[in-house]
Amino acid sequence: MRRKPRIPPSPLPQREGVDPVRVKLPQGGAWGTVRDHLVARLAAGDGVVDGMLDAGLIVGADGRPVERDTAYVPGMFVWFHRELPDEERVPFALDVVYRDEHIVVADKPHFLATTPRGSHVAETVLARLRRDLGIPELGAAHRLDRLTAGLVLLTVRPGERGAYQSLFRDKLVHKEYEAVAAYDPEVTLPRTVRSRIVKERGLLAAREVAGEPNAVSRIELTEHRDGRGRYRLLPRTGQTHQLRVHMNALGLPILGDPLYPVVTGPGPAGDFRRPLQLLARVLEFTDPVTGHEHRFLSERVLTAWSAYEDWVR
Repeated sequence: MRRKPRIPPSPLPQREGVDPVRVKLPQGGAWGTVRDHLVARLAAGDGVVDGMLDAGLIVGADGRPVERDTAYVPGMFVWFHRELPDEERVPFALDVVYRDEHIVVADKPHFLATTPRGSHVAETVLARLRRDLGIPELGAAHRLDRLTAGLVLLTVRPGERGAYQSLFRDKLVHKEYEAVAAYDPEVTLPRTVRSRIVKERGLLAAREVAGEPNAVSRIELTEHRDGRGRYRLLPRTGQTHQLRVHMNALGLPILGDPLYPVVTGPGPAGDFRRPLQLLARVLEFTDPVTGHEHRFLSERVLTAWSAYEDWVR
């Protein structure tokens, strides 16, 4: 069996808890120099790559700066730090509910992304905890939507990350969510919702289509008052926006949802009002490394249920 080539360790340290960008030069191609390939690949604007090269900001595996005339070598790796976006700080605490030598379980607030992506880089669960806990190799075993609050599992040792990720892939994690939405006595609950959900690149919202179901959710009503319901949601699968799509399909869109039933787009930077009323409440699994039985519970409260006037203002 052909062995995968080893990726050399990064010669650059993290910055603000964010890894440097790693680029592998592909086989083939007509580039004469590393510079020519990076200009074509990164589309960073006139002079940007040359400026980074001249400043010694792009380095090879030995940590030495890449020069403008460094020859192109297929399979070569280079690293550099991306320019961090100007991010609005999410002004809510990120709580650690459990930590041992293998895992960290965090209880994340609404509006904080799990991992660096797009315009959310340093203001993420992963980057914050790498900085706060001093664990540069911390990795995420799964992700929660930026607008969803609740429990996130992270791994301490890179070599063990795959074992924890496989728990989610193989559906060996028991997850319970809580949501607040309108109450409709005409909607019969509990029920199990099954449908096929697709999420197309470039579109904000996912949608249900005809075909073999790939998304299964158990929906239960736990209590209701003043026209609002408190719901217990148990996803059996993990499609993008699955619980939000299934609640909307029942005619019960989750309060504060900017995508379902209507895409309203992101709010202005710094607007943290009316968070999506969806919370990853319970995370339960058998630790694949230690064999311990874990059950974690978020202590967060959905304000549209506990203090509706404060949430809606």
